[in-house]
Amino acid sequence: MSDPSSLHTPPPGALQARYGNDAPRAPVPSTAVLDAMLAHRTVRAFDSRPLPAGTLEAMVAAAQSAPTSSNLQTWSVIAVKDADRRDRLSKLSGNQAQIRECPLLLVFLADLSRIDRLAERKGEPAGANRYMEMFLVSAIDAALAAQNALVAAEAMGLGTCYIGAMRNHPEDVARELNLPADVGAVFGLCVGWPDATRPASVKPRLPQEAVLFHERYDAAAEVSAIERYESEMRTFQVSQRIAEVGWSKTVLARSKGIEGLSGRHVLKQTLKRMGFGLE
Repeated sequence: MSDPSSLHTPPPGALQARYGNDAPRAPVPSTAVLDAMLAHRTVRAFDSRPLPAGTLEAMVAAAQSAPTSSNLQTWSVIAVKDADRRDRLSKLSGNQAQIRECPLLLVFLADLSRIDRLAERKGEPAGANRYMEMFLVSAIDAALAAQNALVAAEAMGLGTCYIGAMRNHPEDVARELNLPADVGAVFGLCVGWPDATRPASVKPRLPQEAVLFHERYDAAAEVSAIERYESEMRTFQVSQRIAEVGWSKTVLARSKGIEGLSGRHVLKQTLKRMGFGLE
């Protein structure tokens, strides 16, 4: 971006779809990557077309091009194509239909076991793996890798949907996927061709002033920004023919207590049983 005068806005409506009336007014660059990212939408309906040859390999190459802490590469991914296995994983993840429908489910893993095995082969300790920091590193590594894979998939015209409910029953998922100790599913990612008869839409996000601060944290504009966002979300919900409840009510219902965590309130204890130290 050497010439600021060359900046121009992305395709008409892209920023408006993401922010509504709160779309940034400043000129922003338009590139194929940025345009694809702005157009992201969660796809929960897939058609039956198979993925093009090389799709999985391209997505993993993009994933492995993401930053990784100290080049430790503490993540792995399992590609699940078998329909029966996807059906079982769906039942463990809130019975979500898109897991059964998509031709490819990627399960991204926080994986410290590779370091465990390396240390064992070299006769060295891997004591750092006992600590919360290392689990956090592996979960962040997995998330960064997965987002790169998602952007790659969407740049190829495919649709995607993250499955956080893969953490609802982590030990059952681990058994299904034959995970060793010190490995856990962070989330799944459905990949496939979007079903044109059930199109997904871009969901508005909070105005930038609610999440972007300069130099120091400052929530002074938060109330006004959220009020405006409530209006945008209600408009979106009406357009999608879903319950017009806004944003705050949904967030507070999800955050009210452990009932909104779908069993994940015991995740720390579960991860310890799966071999993670978390000290």
